[in-house]
Amino acid sequence: MPSTESENIIKLPAPQHRGLVSVERALAARRSIRNYNNTPLELEETSQLLWSAQGISNARGYRTAPSAGAVYPLEIYAAIGNVKNLAAGIYKYIIREHALVEKAAGDLRQDICRAALHQSYIAAAPVVLMLCTINERAMNKYGERGWRYIFMEVGHAAQNVCLQAVALGLGTVVIGAFHDSDVQTVAHMSANEHPACIMPVGRYNAQVS
Repeated sequence: MPSTESENIIKLPAPQHRGLVSVERALAARRSIRNYNNTPLELEETSQLLWSAQGISNARGYRTAPSAGAVYPLEIYAAIGNVKNLAAGIYKYIIREHALVEKAAGDLRQDICRAALHQSYIAAAPVVLMLCTINERAMNKYGERGWRYIFMEVGHAAQNVCLQAVALGLGTVVIGAFHDSDVQTVAHMSANEHPACIMPVGRYNAQVS
């Protein structure tokens, strides 16, 4: 269905379905990277990262990450700080349109950094993905067991981003230490959207794990 957002929609470049890095190579090379240099990301790379997390992968609407009962409780936000041809700001990924909608203008990576207990590398990454959940989508179908499926899905999506980052020659790390309400406020999330993890992504000079 088309987005009902009233703001302008920014269409993203089409995702690529073939690459030069095998799954096995990406698995072997995956590490938690926290050192990012100031090289900007390409819009195509940002597009690919978002698609890897929750993109549509076939004509029936299935996504790149599995979802119990296809209820899809995840939503993706991105704090953009240094991406070619994309203004700094907070954006929400409009999954069915493979597009972005701006939620707040300006470089707010430092605000995300403060909300995440001042983990400085967040502010250095050109893109900061924020995976959040709408818990009712799973809970209404599965009751208390829905919690298990929500956490499983967050893990699937986060690992997709980790492997896609490797394939693009980028680094990322999964962060769970942050003040939920502060992240919600900075990202302009709705009241029923709950941040689950933060993933800064960028080019790097040295690996740390």
